[in-house]
Order: sequence, then C-alpha cells, then structure tokens
Amino acid sequence: MNKYSYIDLFAGCGGLTDGFEQTNMFKPYAFVEWDKNASNTLRNRLATKWKIDSVDKKVMHFDIQRMDELLNGYKDDSEFGSHCGLKKLVGNANIDVIIGGPPCQAYSIAGRVQDKNNMQCDYRNYLFESYLKVVQEFQPKLFVFENVQGILSAKPDGTYIIDKIIEDFDKAGYVISKELKKMALLDSSDYGVPQIRKRLIIIGIKKNATTTNPTNILHDFYNNILQNHKVKTKITVKDAISDLDPLYPLSSKEQINRKMSHSKGSIIKNHIPRFHSQRDIEIFRELALDVANGSKKYPDTESLKKLYYEKTGKKSSFHKYNVLAFDRQSNTIPAHLHKDGLRHIHPDYMQGRTITPREAARLQTFDDDFEFLGSMGASYKMIGNAVPPLLAQKVALSIDYLLEKYFIKKRE
Repeated sequence: MNKYSYIDLFAGCGGLTDGFEQTNMFKPYAFVEWDKNASNTLRNRLATKWKIDSVDKKVMHFDIQRMDELLNGYKDDSEFGSHCGLKKLVGNANIDVIIGGPPCQAYSIAGRVQDKNNMQCDYRNYLFESYLKVVQEFQPKLFVFENVQGILSAKPDGTYIIDKIIEDFDKAGYVISKELKKMALLDSSDYGVPQIRKRLIIIGIKKNATTTNPTNILHDFYNNILQNHKVKTKITVKDAISDLDPLYPLSSKEQINRKMSHSKGSIIKNHIPRFHSQRDIEIFRELALDVANGSKKYPDTESLKKLYYEKTGKKSSFHKYNVLAFDRQSNTIPAHLHKDGLRHIHPDYMQGRTITPREAARLQTFDDDFEFLGSMGASYKMIGNAVPPLLAQKVALSIDYLLEKYFIKKRE
C-alpha cells in the first residue's frame, strides 16, 4: 500500500511520529530535533519498533534556526557533525504532510507567570517562523502544528502571536481556522489519554491543493472527522498504571547502602523512581493517605503552601504538592518533571513516592516497549514535552481520512 509522505519538525522523542506510524498510512522522510537525548531516543524507536531504514540520516540532530544549512547541508560542525540537508534527503518526493510543534515553554501560561519578563524576550516565541520556512520549501498539502493552550493568549511583542501565525501562513498560501479556541483546542482525555492535557491542534490547508474551500475542509475536520475519534469512557490513572509493580520505601539503612530510596520493580524499562529523602517519603505518604481516607487536612492551595514551608523551610508562591487520584485522569504531565515530581505523587500512600518515568509515559500513552535513552531527568523531560502518541494516532487517522476525501488520491 502506498502511503502519504511526511516530515516531522521539532520531533522530540517521537510522540507525534509514533501516533502517525501506528496508523500504517504514512511514510516518513525526515525528522528534525535539536535535543541530543531526544534525537537518540527517536532513532532507536524508529529502527527497533518501526523498522525505518537510514535513521542516522533521516533523524537530523540540528538547530532548525540555521535554515540554509538545514535545507542544503553542513559539514564538520563541532556539535552536529555533517549532513546532506533536507532537500537531498527528500529528493524528488512530494511531501504530503508536515507535522510538529515548536517548543511551548514561551507560550505556556505557567512559564509566563514564572518569568520576570513574561517570556517576551524568549527566542522560542518565533520558532514557528522556522516551521513556516520548511512548509514554504516543501509545499505540503497540509500541516499539523501542535502547541499549548497558552499560545492563544501569548503576546510577546504586545500583539497576539496566534494572529501573526495565522497571517504569516496565509501569506504563504495556507488557510488556518480563525476559530481555533472554539474548534482546535482539544483535551487529550477525550481521546483516550488518561490525563487532562489541553493542546491546540492547528491544521493548515494549502489553498490551491484542492477544489474545495479550505475553510469548509477545516470545519469538517474539527467538527466531524476528529470528533468521531472521541472515547465514550475516559481512561483513569488506575487504568493506566495500577498493574505496574509497586515500589515501596526501603529502610534508612538500605537507602544508605544501596543509594536507592525504593525497591526495584519488574523488568519494564524506566520504572524506577527518583531518590526520595525520608522526609519527603513521609510527606508523600501523609498527603496520599489524606486523599485516600478523605480526611481533607490539606483542602486548598494555602494549606499545601503552608505544609511545604513547615517541612522544607522554603516559601513558594505555588503549592508544590498534588496527589494523583486513581479514579480520575492525571493532571498534565509536564517537562518540569525532570526537576521534581511533587505535583505527581503516586496515589498509593504505602509507596510514598512520585511517579516513575514509565508511569509518566503510561499517562502519556507511550507503549511499554518505548525506550527513553539518557538520564532519568532527560527521560522525564522528553516524556513531558511529547505529544501523547494515542492523541497523535487519532489526529493521524483523521488526517488520512481528510486527505482521501478532499485531495487527489496520490501517495508517495
């Protein structure tokens, strides 16, 4: 079967790609990713799971802002080595779809609150321009641009960045819906992800690639095609992680001798918690037990901030602690997990810990055979930055249907 061709930009460890590959409807030509751990993880996944050939060449570990070199190649770079460039990699193929999402930290509401300049000076505000340049070069029939909800309200230069994105893509010959907040803002839990994760899925349609009005196509995509992939029953934290081996705290003596705070689990990779002090183990147990028995000793933000100060001697403008609930969906799995997991405490109070990388991956719908390469911190970061593969799969199936319905049925 012939497949639609695609390029993945800002590919990360491959959340979007994994979903597209699961459909068996798309053929990848290139991936661009700046982070080394993510690039290595992506190469490994493509080679071992999806049997993609030439992954060392197809996965470009490179800075997408260096556009001329990205397209035409570079030699003997001290950080990135050598590569022939995207143009030679793609060759004469017609690219049907470009997918990806520029780093979201500059658009996230949490990031803006914590940054003294409201993220206005962050270069990542304009990485979408690099995405646009690749779209202009390869002229796909459509593109998929994923990002955080905060992009709708971000104003790095005083004007809404989303308006600039819509305008710039329009000038390049692509139509984006002007009702993004109403139609394109998805909650991943509606599509089978055991996590409340709101993300914007922007679809851009090439104006002259179809005889149908692009605005009508977008309306059909968001209001009909994509809606058909919603689940009837949402998946819970218990559904996602309860079958993994429990990891109980070790005694103080065992912690010193083994340099671990918890017992080992099964052979499933990445199911190891970070080291927790005895103090933190006690805090996690107390909070999880409070939730389990419904005593509600810490019912609001102020009580949790007070607890954090009492236990650590540090003040925080945000409450640091959150216990996951077995019978509900997780709160958003963020890249911040590489710093600490205090807002993702395991609901079993006997375990007294935060979630492992594998549990975070499960809540993001990564399969257990998805191996994250690098340190534990790097794994948390990759997982938190990724698009949930199951959501990506639902988007990919919808894109496949849309292409078959509205565009010339020609695949690479």
